[in-house]
Amino acid sequence: MKLTIYSPTKTLYSGEVTLCEVPGGRGRFTILRGHDSIVSTLTAGVVRYDTGAGEERLEIKGGYVEVDNDDIKICARE
Repeated sequence: MKLTIYSPTKTLYSGEVTLCEVPGGRGRFTILRGHDSIVSTLTAGVVRYDTGAGEERLEIKGGYVEVDNDDIKICARE
């Protein structure tokens, strides 16, 4: 899956991942390959993603996530 995390001023991460866990507006949820299309708000918390070489974490203050055809886009407030 392709993950892009960006803020209003810069790209924070762009690359392939095997999973992505986000702090959704109604609770944390995990995005895996084949996930249904979704748009969700994000609350303050940690975005966790696995690059295949290891797990990465990024703390955000909120934002939103869009998932479509194994393409994950996160617009995050830092």
